Amino acid sequence: MIEVRVKHEFPDFRLDVAFEAPMGVTALFGRSGSGKTSVVKAVAGILKADEARILIAGTVLEDSKSGTRLPVARRRIGYVFQEPRLFPHLSVRGNLRYGMQEGDLSGVVEMLGIGDLLERRPGALSGGEAQRVAIGRALLSRPRLLLLDEPLAALDDARKAEILPYLERLRDEAGVPILYVSHSVAEIARLATTVVALNAGHVARVGPAAEVLSDPDIVPVLGVREAGALVRAQVVAHHDDGISELSWSAGQLLLPRVGQKIGATVRVRIEAQDVMLAATRPVGISALNVVPVLVTAVRTGDGPGVMVQLRAGEDLLLARVTRRSADVMGLTAGWRGFAIVKSVAVAAGNVSGAM
Repeated sequence: MIEVRVKHEFPDFRLDVAFEAPMGVTALFGRSGSGKTSVVKAVAGILKADEARILIAGTVLEDSKSGTRLPVARRRIGYVFQEPRLFPHLSVRGNLRYGMQEGDLSGVVEMLGIGDLLERRPGALSGGEAQRVAIGRALLSRPRLLLLDEPLAALDDARKAEILPYLERLRDEAGVPILYVSHSVAEIARLATTVVALNAGHVARVGPAAEVLSDPDIVPVLGVREAGALVRAQVVAHHDDGISELSWSAGQLLLPRVGQKIGATVRVRIEAQDVMLAATRPVGISALNVVPVLVTAVRTGDGPGVMVQLRAGEDLLLARVTRRSADVMGLTAGWRGFAIVKSVAVAAGNVSGAM
């Protein structure tokens, strides 16, 4: 369990954040200036907040009321920045052993897939490889918490795709709580178990990733174009025509070939802009996924768009439609109809292993 309560007055900004989260990946999400970095610095002990209470797995790192405040070195926090910050004069093996408490490297090396890199120097590594080494070095210090501060921000899309599967393994296998800072909805949808959405120094919403990402009231924080819901599904079959068949609470879900094995449980991000609505079940269309839905909430904004929250089976979806369409169709809470999702609309990067 992670417990963070931080209050601090900056010259032009007031931070007042409080949240609790279970083990797993807790994602701090928000736009620039929302307070993400300040929270991370307070947890690490770099920022001495006006008021703070920080507990990790029952250990008090800081409590203003009791006067407890562990120095940075005693907090046992593994901090990974946007840039890997490896020692250029040491090999990968030397970097991993730096600050290592005890034991051997093999478990972490295997988890992060860096066995072939051990004798290289940092200058010979790609951005994704260097970041994996930096994460390995932090993990080998036996931290009670890993702080990953926008670790993919400096990487291009190809390097991000390379490192994301290793971050999933880190989440599932490391046994260390992770505080993950990002401004990418796609990243947190793939990795987070808990999402803390920050806005102007305050917590706008905190909860399980699927619940927060499907909340239409949080769309202004996430960004309209990035809005989308998470659903859990199980891989049922891989068909010869390149389509994978999945089963979820609303029935069948057909997607372009996914990388997981039959029987695997996955999380699927379905973007709001890729969901169409129909009052009656459509026929003669190319879209393969048509499911009955119930409208649970409708949120309008300042522009021409409307965000609609839908109940599909036991899952929640979001659909982004125009205000005109919402008016014509009479979209209000309680409306029943059908959601249509094109198979090819769900990108491969939006299907990942589920914790």
